[in-house]
Amino acid sequence: MVKILNYGSLNIDYTYRVEHFVRKGETISSRSLNVSTGGKGLNQSVAIGRAGGNIYHAGCIGDDGKFLLDVMQEAGVNTECVFVNRNIRTGNAIIQNDDEGDNCIILYGGANQAVEKEQIDDVFERFGKGDYLVLQNEVNNIGYMISRAKERGMIIILNPSPMDEKIMELPLDKIDWFVLNEVEASQFTGTDSGDKRILAQKLQEKFPDAKFVLTMGAEGSCCYDGSKFVEQEAFDTKAVDTTAAGDTFEGFFLAGIVKGMPVEDSLRQASMAASITVSRPGAAVSIPTLEEVERAL
Repeated sequence: MVKILNYGSLNIDYTYRVEHFVRKGETISSRSLNVSTGGKGLNQSVAIGRAGGNIYHAGCIGDDGKFLLDVMQEAGVNTECVFVNRNIRTGNAIIQNDDEGDNCIILYGGANQAVEKEQIDDVFERFGKGDYLVLQNEVNNIGYMISRAKERGMIIILNPSPMDEKIMELPLDKIDWFVLNEVEASQFTGTDSGDKRILAQKLQEKFPDAKFVLTMGAEGSCCYDGSKFVEQEAFDTKAVDTTAAGDTFEGFFLAGIVKGMPVEDSLRQASMAASITVSRPGAAVSIPTLEEVERAL
């Protein structure tokens, strides 16, 4: 069976419910504080697991983050490739969630930025040709992971979030799938067009051997492989918390593709899963199961 390896971040999320985002020089009181699991890597692995994918998570936590493993295991994620570093704290995120359902986030990398090449080599010994590697930009040594995965014949998916200058230093010509939002696509292409087709075509010109999935919020999503362009409308929903929406979308889309679903069906499944996620508070805890998504569809 094809395996999916997600070498990604593992965070403890501190979510503050506020009337509005704090401004420069301002002190405000939060209505509540919720401590939960998070990190783009963890969220995506949970989504893949709940969507029925054969998912393995690799990464690094401190002693304070061991409860994160329980959450992933309950979602069907294999955690045998997660290392515990007793000399550093688990990564964490400070999240403000406002009355409109939007959020802003401050990340502390912690153990996510302490992934060693020896650990990476050990993990990749367990995966080979035809397996998938999922990456985000919240752990260190991503370039080394890409090179090792390509040597082993793996299919590489990159979600370059949070986008920064380090992304442009990666061997991007080795990426098979890019999963991007509108801002990230614009940064890659140098265009501010909000047209999905234009962005997809510009991306194809820049990375001719890759496939692309674009998420555009209320404008829906699309997939472009250089010849076929597929669009999916967003499902209407009342947004409560958008924290893990993109991660849910990517997880369900990828699980569908790996299981052999047509792109159209994978996009539809991913869009519905994301709409359910934003209707609930929290990150990983808000991600639905495949059964919930299928019932909603």
